[in-house]
Amino acid sequence: MRPLRYEDGTLMLLDQTRLPVELVWVACSDVEAVASAIRDMIVRGAPAIGVTAAYGMAIAARHGCNDSSEDFSLRMSNAAILLGNTRPTAVNLFWALERMKHIAAGLTPESCLSELADRLLLEARRMEEEDVAINRSIGAHGNALIPEGARILTHCNAGALATADYGTALGVIRAAHDAGKRIHVYADETRPYLQGARLTAWELMQDGIPVTLQCDSMAGWLMASGRIDLVITGADRIAANGDTANKIGTYSLAVLAKYHRIPFYIAAPISTIDRNLANGSGIPIEERPARELTEFRGIRMAPEGVRVYNPGFDVTPAELISAIITERGTLRAPYGLRIARLFEN
Repeated sequence: MRPLRYEDGTLMLLDQTRLPVELVWVACSDVEAVASAIRDMIVRGAPAIGVTAAYGMAIAARHGCNDSSEDFSLRMSNAAILLGNTRPTAVNLFWALERMKHIAAGLTPESCLSELADRLLLEARRMEEEDVAINRSIGAHGNALIPEGARILTHCNAGALATADYGTALGVIRAAHDAGKRIHVYADETRPYLQGARLTAWELMQDGIPVTLQCDSMAGWLMASGRIDLVITGADRIAANGDTANKIGTYSLAVLAKYHRIPFYIAAPISTIDRNLANGSGIPIEERPARELTEFRGIRMAPEGVRVYNPGFDVTPAELISAIITERGTLRAPYGLRIARLFEN
């Protein structure tokens, strides 16, 4: 279930604002359209945003093959700025842009711009395939933490729709299901954008994985009732000490899990780790438009003129996290030391 594909100079994105009612693909043939798709959450999820941005840079390069070297360099710089201003919390976006900028930095006055554009497209394709392999590795490592018969609570959507394919948190769930384990997933609706209700429930049903949808405020009662064995979510940015930003509401789940002595796991690729931030206090938190909270698909749900505070993410302190599952293995506290060791080689 791939939410994106590149075809003949155009990036095709599965419009996640229309799911599960309609299956619609959006064609992005220039970098401006790619940036709009990221900003408007046609594509979402940190890994998918990173891969999409990489293709956006490749598309910008393809449009500049007849530029002078100076104009091409300016085009690529502007494209990186445009894409970088779309979703500030997801660090994979900036990780992907840096990889593409590194390729573009090989430009010289003698460069063949069409060849450089080909190299940028190859790098974007490489990132897409790397992400699929990484997610499957995360799934394999995380499967070891999933007991037979587990009842799993997840929040937002960290599945194939949020990545190039397979998923991070849902990748772990998929791996457990594929291993023959009898599991059941409880999916938070994930207000206000309903990624759990619209995307996670749909995605799991497509794969025949048992899933029950519940409103966000039921999580504590589910835990108290003994219906949850573990919680697993994805991440949009992880600080050097293990503090983790994820969809708003994740922190509340971590607090509830701690109180009820239920394991709380994060599943994310290493590219989500931001070693430049010592802790979560420095993670930029995106504030989403007020209309996402006051209306849904054009239907008003709140009084006109009401004040709205709509942060898209919150930060879960490392001490509330039982383990962080990556493609290189499962990390446990002390996270600062374990994370540092990941980057030693």
